[in-house]
Amino acid sequence: MVAKTYDAKAVGIKTGMPVWEARRLLPQATYLSADFRFYGLISAKIFAILREYSPEIEVYSIDEAFMDMNGIRILWRKSFQQLADDIRERIYRDIGITVSVGISTTRILAKMASEKNKPNGSTIIPGRSIRHFLATIPVGDVPGIGRNRAALLHKFSIHTALDYCSTDKAHIHRMLGKAGTDLWDELNGKPVFKLELQAPMPKSIARTASLGCVTTERTLIVSHLSYHSTRIVTELVRKELTTSMLTVFLRLKSFEAVVCKLRMQPCNDFSKLNRVVKSSFKELFKQGHEYRACGVIASQLNADAGQGDLFIKQEDTGRQLKLIKTMDAINSKYGSQTLRPAQAIQKSRRGTRFNYPVIIAS
Repeated sequence: MVAKTYDAKAVGIKTGMPVWEARRLLPQATYLSADFRFYGLISAKIFAILREYSPEIEVYSIDEAFMDMNGIRILWRKSFQQLADDIRERIYRDIGITVSVGISTTRILAKMASEKNKPNGSTIIPGRSIRHFLATIPVGDVPGIGRNRAALLHKFSIHTALDYCSTDKAHIHRMLGKAGTDLWDELNGKPVFKLELQAPMPKSIARTASLGCVTTERTLIVSHLSYHSTRIVTELVRKELTTSMLTVFLRLKSFEAVVCKLRMQPCNDFSKLNRVVKSSFKELFKQGHEYRACGVIASQLNADAGQGDLFIKQEDTGRQLKLIKTMDAINSKYGSQTLRPAQAIQKSRRGTRFNYPVIIAS
């Protein structure tokens, strides 16, 4: 389980729980496979709306962002409460989903405020109301306080967020170190955690998926791997990165994985990477074995210096980059599999899982 409704949560279904266990708890529920392309379209549309309100946005995850609201009231001539309600109503009107909004003096307080009125509410915590708000929050519900830390704090009679920020800072440091004192400052209204407006360089890019069935069919697996290669290269080109190591894996019916890693010169060229993937596949694939999933992982990433490979004509590299960028632009607008290399086309074994309307994120 990667997500659940509040009704499902109420009967004990938790994120990470196996589907069979969830079905035992709530057999009458509807269970859907994930559709990450659709989630990505929705996410991009939401963040586009948020950027209309403030240019300084940190995209924290696919469904969560932090905004710098300093000076925004003057721009819009509205209170923070009105702005929060406007954002919620605009997202619901344009996209059809509910969101919760929290505004306060620090990042941690804003996150806690957004949790207060889920799934469709706004909470504003001005400086004068911080202590009153924290008195209602169990210390275990504070971001960064897990089960073990909460148990330790309870031993020292720290049961609420207010107890935490009222405790001597030196005592918090002895128990939880710098992470604890940073949290103490944030809860007391002193900003510590700044917005990260530029996403950090990823350590790796992985594209993996189930084959949709258990199979011994060589061509089906190759087409899946070629599709993963296309997605890897698209992401590398989009972020102007190169990779120096590729990892290819096949997952057997028994869930055992066979893996091949290969170092290379820094590269984001589809033809070269796909040749490496196919070469690795030949080493891994055993005729007659049954496979259920496969994937490609690019690691040792670096900024693209634009030097290219000495053994590849520069005009060929330029054409490939232009092709990948064009394909990416079309797929971003019309759906992630609208265009792809012929070798990555897979014969469908199942009907359409979803029939969502396509939302074009600007």
